[in-house]
Amino acid sequence: MTNTPQLNLKNTEVKIYSDVDLLAHAAATLLCNRLSSTKGDIAVSLAGGSTPKRLYELLASPTYLEQIPWKRVHWFWGDERFVPPDDPQSNFSMFKTTVLSRAPVPATNIHPIPTIGLTPEIAADVYAQELQRFHGEKVLSAKNPLFGVVILGLGEDGHTASLFPGSPALKERSRWATCANLDQAVPRITLTYPALESCHDCLFLVTGSAKRTILRSIFRGDVFPATRLKPQGRCTWLLDQAAAPDG
Repeated sequence: MTNTPQLNLKNTEVKIYSDVDLLAHAAATLLCNRLSSTKGDIAVSLAGGSTPKRLYELLASPTYLEQIPWKRVHWFWGDERFVPPDDPQSNFSMFKTTVLSRAPVPATNIHPIPTIGLTPEIAADVYAQELQRFHGEKVLSAKNPLFGVVILGLGEDGHTASLFPGSPALKERSRWATCANLDQAVPRITLTYPALESCHDCLFLVTGSAKRTILRSIFRGDVFPATRLKPQGRCTWLLDQAAAPDG
């Protein structure tokens, strides 16, 4: 790990690693520590995309497999493309291949965003209800965070989950999930700021030289959807050296 710049955000830490593998191991350790130190059921919100894939592979590896209390961990998704669950574009499909097919995860602990037989709008409402059933409350409060850990990525345009620049979803403060249609070929469903912010720990995983420009803007103090997120717990940005801006 190298010297790190500072993000001017509350309860936020930045860590930089020399390569993607070291970053993934660090993220796996942070995740396992939170899961194993928490009593009772705990929820994790998963990110899609290529960056967290190495982390997920590690979770099902011998090094970390025994450290995770699989029977107590419930897996949710921060966003999803509105495609069948076996589609290559599906965030659920990626986690199923890397973790669910290899680890002893109870079927009742898997909570994918529904994408079959519903409209995206209805699917978002159904998923919000699923989150509320797990949480046991319909109102989020600082005393009882929804998630133990929220895992997020960062797009080159500053988006996170499916909270894109200019999206009406950025203004949603009451619903826990919403449809994020942005004139894209494939609609998306995303958790909203209130749901993602309701966590003990938030981990941003950012890798690759293509992310350096957006990170430079973020460290400069520019506002993007990712930095509008204000987790109520700790927020750790894990970067590889290729993504980290100079200075």
